[in-house]
Amino acid sequence: MGSGIREKGLNPVLGPICLPNTRFDNGWESWMGRHEAICKEARDGEPEVIFIGDSITHFWQDIGKPHWKKNYAGYNPINMGFGGDRIQHLLWRLQNGELEWIGPKVAVLLIGTNNSADNSADEIAEGIKAVCALIHKKLPETKIMLQAIFPRDEVDSPRRAVNEAVNEKITGLDNGEWIFFRDMRGIWINESGAIKKDLMEDLLHPTREGYAVWAEQLVPAIEELLGE
Repeated sequence: MGSGIREKGLNPVLGPICLPNTRFDNGWESWMGRHEAICKEARDGEPEVIFIGDSITHFWQDIGKPHWKKNYAGYNPINMGFGGDRIQHLLWRLQNGELEWIGPKVAVLLIGTNNSADNSADEIAEGIKAVCALIHKKLPETKIMLQAIFPRDEVDSPRRAVNEAVNEKITGLDNGEWIFFRDMRGIWINESGAIKKDLMEDLLHPTREGYAVWAEQLVPAIEELLGE
């Protein structure tokens, strides 16, 4: 389907896709079930900060849970991270209920790494821009903290190269008004560019220590946007 869309001159990342039959690796949670639960959480809660993304965000509720409670509980947050999500899946979720009924002050966004195998840097960057525009349309008073895509895999990985190219493009989305680009790539790598395995053992997802180090960077960045 992606190649056909490209032949028509369209960006395949921009077509929202629902995953109704997908189950997560934890075995007890489904993609649609999580979506419905988040919509309910939005209806019932008043979050000051929301976290939007893929498995890296999702796993704040798993391996990163102690640091989630310690650092973010005061924001009454909602975790809108979904394992495996690409930009097109996130677009569907945000168009179908997850941003209704709420008015958070800050939306922390990290998305795109799962697109890096099949999409070009231009396509991914355009998709991230579309996500930001959709969040702003739904939540015009919310400040978006757009994070640089994290390093992944080995130093010479093609997917890391795509993500780096995307980051170069999305830095320009920072308008100082409602999109604020924050680059935290440096915490994950050593001087040679290799990922620190104590922080990201599988070269993609943070370890428990990785979530602690990430929180040390995120909390002051969130507080800055909150004006605290």
